[in-house]
Amino acid sequence: MDNLQSQKLFQNISALLENARKRVAIAVDQTMVLTYFEIGRMIVEDEQNGENRAEYGKALLKGLSLNLTEKFGKGFSETNLKQMRHFYMSYSIGQTVSDGFKKISQTVSAEFETAHNQQFEISETDSQKLFPKLNLSWSHYLKLMRIKDLNERKFYEIESLKNNWSLRELQIFASKYLTVLPSKEDFIKILEENQ
Repeated sequence: MDNLQSQKLFQNISALLENARKRVAIAVDQTMVLTYFEIGRMIVEDEQNGENRAEYGKALLKGLSLNLTEKFGKGFSETNLKQMRHFYMSYSIGQTVSDGFKKISQTVSAEFETAHNQQFEISETDSQKLFPKLNLSWSHYLKLMRIKDLNERKFYEIESLKNNWSLRELQIFASKYLTVLPSKEDFIKILEENQ
């Protein structure tokens, strides 16, 4: 094999590996987002069964944080659990999401455990059916959840997806919302096209 052939082979293999790494990173991040959404749902549903919601919620998150951190390491502080709860409350699309989520038991994209220690799995296709709007990274959602105006939030979700914005790009554009916002008619058209 001559030098030119070796170089081309090296470039092709390098491109393949770089593409695979990107796809793995996206799959991991998507699994994280779906997992955090489901954790948020479980917390909300458990809190709704509590008698004194405010006190119960504080105690629940504190105990849950300690137990999850002990078992899984960092990433489960009370603040993070509150963010997961807020994420679910901000992005849930109704009862069908949690009902559908509980019923799926196929393929191997990600594993979750139910309260009865039954395992079920969710495939990429199934997750797209259940969570069609959760296609950004967790970091994007943390930024977006801080936006109070729902139209503004929706605008930046659409633009982030359409333009493949990094978190940094989202932060830059979000700080200029009123200056980059299209006309009212164009804005309504963007929202309608992406629902």
